Amino acid sequence: MKDLLVKINAEIETFKTEAESLTEKGIKAAGARARKSTLELEKLLKEFRKVSIEESKK
Repeated sequence: MKDLLVKINAEIETFKTEAESLTEKGIKAAGARARKSTLELEKLLKEFRKVSIEESKK
């Protein structure tokens, strides 16, 4: 579970960086990278939910 949390935090940082590049610097390609990052975050968060439920059943 700790590995999953590390991955989630890294992806959040990636999203923040790309979103900032888009909004503050106007780099359009950063928008695509930020959107891609949100899709990856969605997968990771679903996995976290699954693991969390399994852990709570123990």
